[in-house]
Amino acid sequence: MPINIDAQLPARSVLEMENIFVMSREHAIHQDIRPLRIVIFNLMPMKIETETQLLRLLSNTPIQVDVELLQTATHTPKHTPQEHLLQFYNTFSDIKDQRYDGMIVTGAPVEHLPFEAVDYWPELCEIFEWTKKHVWSTFHICWGAQAGLYYHYGVPKVPLPDKRKLSGVYAHRLMDPIHPLVRGMDDAFWVPHSRYTEVRRQDVEAVPALRMIACSQEAGVHLVSDVDCRNIYAMGHAEYDRETLAKEYFRDVRKGLDIQVPCNYFPEDDPKRTPNMCWRGAGSLLFSNWLNYFVYQETPYDLTTL
Repeated sequence: MPINIDAQLPARSVLEMENIFVMSREHAIHQDIRPLRIVIFNLMPMKIETETQLLRLLSNTPIQVDVELLQTATHTPKHTPQEHLLQFYNTFSDIKDQRYDGMIVTGAPVEHLPFEAVDYWPELCEIFEWTKKHVWSTFHICWGAQAGLYYHYGVPKVPLPDKRKLSGVYAHRLMDPIHPLVRGMDDAFWVPHSRYTEVRRQDVEAVPALRMIACSQEAGVHLVSDVDCRNIYAMGHAEYDRETLAKEYFRDVRKGLDIQVPCNYFPEDDPKRTPNMCWRGAGSLLFSNWLNYFVYQETPYDLTTL
């Protein structure tokens, strides 16, 4: 799929080196088709890295996608250059009158806080409410998924036992193998997780409007959707690069945290060895299924009628 991004976005050169089809907006406007409009609400601290990861996954179908980037207005990121944010990102006030085929809400390193204690929680709630009439389908990731389930359905997040961190790559089983979101997936597939909290399966299953799609015996709930698939919730990080968990692990070690080696990640649990990547195929299929079956096939051609 050609993805339309700003020609100066750092992710562009990385993706082109990987032989991923990236199209400039100048080129795209000469094609007589309507691209899907996708906005990425990026709450991750390392925004440039996250942009590249998500754009890579959005590039795996024949559908043309026009991508915009959104940041919080009520919280100033500390790990991304301000000039990058000013050049490539909008805030909610810039886009609130727009309509989009799809939206991605990323994770955020704030899970140790109650939702209401997060400084941008009121802004996030306003955006969640706005999506009901301005976005056809929203894909929530990790803390973004926990926040979405809490806002829309009151599903709580709870600390993992002993307040340990779940970190590693885990096998998952399909709970609803005929769901279009997992069409073409193997019975078992691998996904990275990195979090201190979870949503419990019994809390999700207690909500009639929610459907459980995939779980892990070790990592718990992974994929959930509402009955109309206007909202998708993924607790894992299918977008992670090969080295992302390693970077997080070594960062935590440098901080002196009591952290375990990520599960099923380094060969023979040796942090000196290069991690095996066993989740990219499933991650690409997950996002291409979302774009095809729940965005492209469902969104009205005229977004003003959304």
